[in-house]
Amino acid sequence: MPSAIVTGATGILGREITLELCSHPEQWDRIYTVSRSNTEDFGPRVKHAHLDLTGKPEDMARNLEGVQAEYVFFAAYLQKDSEDEATRVNGDMLASFLKALEINGVHTKIKRIILVCGAKNYGVHLGAVKIPMEETDPWMPEPPFPKNFYYRQQRILHEFCETHHTEWAVTYSTEVLGFARGNFMNLASAIGIYAAVSKELGDELVWPGSTEFYTAVTVFTDAKLHAQFCNWVALEPKAANEAFNITNGDADSWMNLWPRVAIYFGLRVPADQFSRPTPLASEKPLAPQPPLSLQADAAGLAGRTSQSFVRQRVDLQKWSQTKEVREAWKVMVEKDGLDAKALEKASWAFAGFAWGRDYSQIISMSKARKLGWTGYQDNWENLERTLGELRHSKVIP
Repeated sequence: MPSAIVTGATGILGREITLELCSHPEQWDRIYTVSRSNTEDFGPRVKHAHLDLTGKPEDMARNLEGVQAEYVFFAAYLQKDSEDEATRVNGDMLASFLKALEINGVHTKIKRIILVCGAKNYGVHLGAVKIPMEETDPWMPEPPFPKNFYYRQQRILHEFCETHHTEWAVTYSTEVLGFARGNFMNLASAIGIYAAVSKELGDELVWPGSTEFYTAVTVFTDAKLHAQFCNWVALEPKAANEAFNITNGDADSWMNLWPRVAIYFGLRVPADQFSRPTPLASEKPLAPQPPLSLQADAAGLAGRTSQSFVRQRVDLQKWSQTKEVREAWKVMVEKDGLDAKALEKASWAFAGFAWGRDYSQIISMSKARKLGWTGYQDNWENLERTLGELRHSKVIP
């Protein structure tokens, strides 16, 4: 049976990949997890290596002595303030890690490397995109668009695999819903904390994002489903040297999900929420030309791809710093024994962007389905389960 290396095992996606591989002892012999910090106890079949992926390849090689594996799942990621910095750091991490495998000679045994990417590959962070997004869509030119760290990582991966006659695969997830202990940088934590504080302050759950995105169409990726997909991609012969979208399987909207969130927390969505004053509102322009502009002429949309905006009716970063919210959170921490760091560490900037957009995002699953992938996850059940995990871990009451 083969062995695997999983990088970024403390992250939401890396943790679930590790758990998924562990759940198949008939398929995987040994799993090596790699991260800078300690991971949870995954059991006797998992061996952890403390590794700083921002370090030198030679140092990594020493820390990886004795590690032998046929498959690599690279799910490590470091968030940076600029696209240039994200491209440099995340590209260097992958390049240095692969160089370390070369130094140790581990690369000679590797059969396939699975690189975990996301919808930024399509430029969803820059403005309106083609609907649906498909794996065959061309990459955005750099410039005029900002650098894209997924592009650099994929170029590094392709070159390594071509040099060493190794197979590769890439996954593109989006709006990930999942849980990792101590990791608050995810959409579900922001949802749960915002709703829980709203409950402490009253009986209403006001939509903080844009009017446009509330009724727009979007998709999600369950971290557990993504892990199952990675297992399939690693072992499916037809998935070699291919990139795949991975979502739960159905399109959805927040006008459908938000009332369910309200009910879950014992709240109600105010009927007049979009006609109320918005003292904490904010507006941010995205790229001058959205990614959709690249396909505008071919789609008959010339002159109709204007700049996109993120408009928050409640700017979540401002909201999280208000005296009222901080005092409510302090009461909740003392009353319910919550993790005090959760409010400050939550990904308010990402949640504000995700809910404030003025355009839909749909990613096609046709390519994977044609090759035999049948996985599916109901969006609300995914979110409800994740909120339950946040409650169990005392992130929310």
